[in-house]
Amino acid sequence: MFAEVAIPLHVKQTFTYSLSEWLREKAQPGCRVIVPLGKKLYTAYIVALHESLDPSLADVEVKEIEELVDETPVVTPEILDLTRWIADYYIAPWGEVIKAALPSGINVASETILSITDIGREILESVPPNRLQNSSKWQALQAIAEAGMLSSRELQKTFSKARVSAIARELEEAGFIRVTQQLGQITSKPKLQNVVRLVKRSETEDGKPFKEQQQRVIEVLSGLDEPLSLSELTARAGVSASVVRTLEKRGAVEIFAQEVRRDPLAHIPVQPIEEFILTDKQTEIWRKIVDRIDQGEYTTFLLHGVTGSGKTEVYIRAMRAAIERGKTALMLVPEISLTPMFSRRLRNHFADLVAILHSSLSDGERLDEWNRIRQGEARICIGTRSAVFAPLENLGLVVVDEEHETSYKQEETPRYHGRDTAIMRALKAKAVVVLGSATPSLESYHNAQQGKYIYFRMPDRIGGRSLADVEVIDMRQVFARHGKQQALSDELKSAIAENFERGQQTMVLLNRRGFSAFVLCRSCGLAIHCPNCDVTLTYHRGIQRLVCHYCNHQTGVPNRCPVCEGKYIYYVGEGTEQLEALLRELFPTKTIARLDRDTTRRRGSYEKIITEFASGSIDLLVGTQMIAKGHDFPNVTLVGVVSVDAGLGLPDFRAAERTFQLLTQVAGRAGRGDRPGRVMIQTYHPEHYSLTHARAQDYQAFYQQEIRFRQVMHYPPFTALINLLIHHKDLAQANAIAAETARQLTAASADRSMRILGPAPAPLSRLRGEHRLQILIKARNRTSARQALDVALENIVQAGYDLRHLTVEVDPINLM
Repeated sequence: MFAEVAIPLHVKQTFTYSLSEWLREKAQPGCRVIVPLGKKLYTAYIVALHESLDPSLADVEVKEIEELVDETPVVTPEILDLTRWIADYYIAPWGEVIKAALPSGINVASETILSITDIGREILESVPPNRLQNSSKWQALQAIAEAGMLSSRELQKTFSKARVSAIARELEEAGFIRVTQQLGQITSKPKLQNVVRLVKRSETEDGKPFKEQQQRVIEVLSGLDEPLSLSELTARAGVSASVVRTLEKRGAVEIFAQEVRRDPLAHIPVQPIEEFILTDKQTEIWRKIVDRIDQGEYTTFLLHGVTGSGKTEVYIRAMRAAIERGKTALMLVPEISLTPMFSRRLRNHFADLVAILHSSLSDGERLDEWNRIRQGEARICIGTRSAVFAPLENLGLVVVDEEHETSYKQEETPRYHGRDTAIMRALKAKAVVVLGSATPSLESYHNAQQGKYIYFRMPDRIGGRSLADVEVIDMRQVFARHGKQQALSDELKSAIAENFERGQQTMVLLNRRGFSAFVLCRSCGLAIHCPNCDVTLTYHRGIQRLVCHYCNHQTGVPNRCPVCEGKYIYYVGEGTEQLEALLRELFPTKTIARLDRDTTRRRGSYEKIITEFASGSIDLLVGTQMIAKGHDFPNVTLVGVVSVDAGLGLPDFRAAERTFQLLTQVAGRAGRGDRPGRVMIQTYHPEHYSLTHARAQDYQAFYQQEIRFRQVMHYPPFTALINLLIHHKDLAQANAIAAETARQLTAASADRSMRILGPAPAPLSRLRGEHRLQILIKARNRTSARQALDVALENIVQAGYDLRHLTVEVDPINLM
């Protein structure tokens, strides 16, 4: 028997290995195995079993699988099928897709082990001390000799990864060391704790009575049906651990290790449910969703509801209906920052039936939550895009909240879209999908108009509350008034002061973090750029560093220009850090906080800031787009938007759509309580249609204007896009690969409806030390585009080019 396996490497094909006699009865599709490939061992995933060898492999030496990691598959048939679809649709290695579908830390990796040979020991003794001190090669050999054997990972603590590889290769070729592979350790393991169980309540066999402290331990354990952790027992009984250990020796109690669940929601207490009476519109939508769940029929609903219209209550009622019918439910949210709010509400309704999955969990927490889902203990999963792979059985409902958000698209391999993958998963499971948004993506709304989705409009806020009034402030007039650029207009400053006087809260959005956008020499005009990327460095005053927001390169702030030695260093463009400082100066008696990636790096910091703002202890919250989504703060009556123009100026056909969505979403944070809301938008382009429609909060008018532009320019949803990004440290090599790729695509494309644009430099032409060029495929027929691309990629490999320098992105969201 033979196993077809997918290995998480940048390779398209699967591999075939033979199964030894003892593995044939145990191996199943979805199990992890350890396989040799080249000189290394890899964790791979069985995707199929075959009784006989494919005739094309008749003359090939087929290696045996080294080890079976699981006797029970970790990848369910449903997820295996879904990952196969992703690999095919998004042109991604199947092994990497499966790896992305599993909790991080679950895979076993191979380690490179370096051991010294007899020749190596002899030569080391003859090396003079001065050469030993000044040569990294001899220092490495000495470290290996002292340890006997050493992993390359341990050696990388002293030398860089690249240097260790070069040293190891040189020492092995000289015969001084032996390089072998061995299996590493799984990083995620069950958490164990010592627990205590009562064995005897009366005197023990030695006939001696229990002492007072021992008796207290017995009394605590007597009223319990389950074992108690040793730490909690000593705290309750007011004794030391030695007292319990003595009882164990006397046979009165038993101490043993027990697996403990790492619960990421443990800090969220279950609170009484506040029951809401659904509006007529909510009831109508809820009943239609439940009808389709009952029918077991795949259906996608687009729930287009203004901010504050009660979409979340519809989600929760639909989840409850799915659970009552013996099904499971999945809810996706666009960002980790929204999971605490939703998980708290779901925990109140469904208690321990809720599991949470996102990348900010520790490996152990993620593994425990994944296991609870897999074992059926948790029947509702909430998480970010990777939660689409949650091993839920009998899936009945999938909710994708804020379905328009670009963060659902994965920016590295596998480059899948969480929303579209969720729809495909529901299709395969015959489940119901609910896409919710106040500003649906043009593609989703277009699908609803074409009848592919069932469309529901929720135009009114709960309780009859009105939408916030939106004002646009023309910053050209503000500039003329002051004779220089202003971060905050007089109108916005006055509105903030008036809001404070009324005891109400304010939010200020600036979608750019840091203190200043870049640093400029006023003498020679030099803007300090990142050495690795084609971007300027952003000044962060809190850490007194210039930082690249793409590769995280950091450097100190210069006192003088590094080129002309000029001393007039000027900081250009405001970021959230500078805006916070300015607002503190204007309103020194008020409590002001900032919410962006810099202030939320530490775990729990985001939730802490949001909780304090919700409680009213923070008067004004300034931040990036993190503040614009999903939050419900009844006392926020004013939202200021500082500079939306940077987003409008991006060289991306979705710039207007993103700006409209961001403004509409952030406007929805104001006036959610009993008092009316007010939104003030500062811009140098007040006549732009995305702003005029956002001001009127008229999605339909924006859609009609934007969809005409998309149709004329042949952009989605009227065409399929595939973006090919060529990246290489050597510009000449990048140009050569790009030219060959364009040539092969042109030769392979027989369909006249398919256009190939480029190669051309990417908008960010250099990133993380690599030159970047783009080729864009536009096609009315997706199938013909894929066929041409497959032929071209195969010919590119045959021409001798390495596809690792070519990234293919199907349905790209970001063309930067």
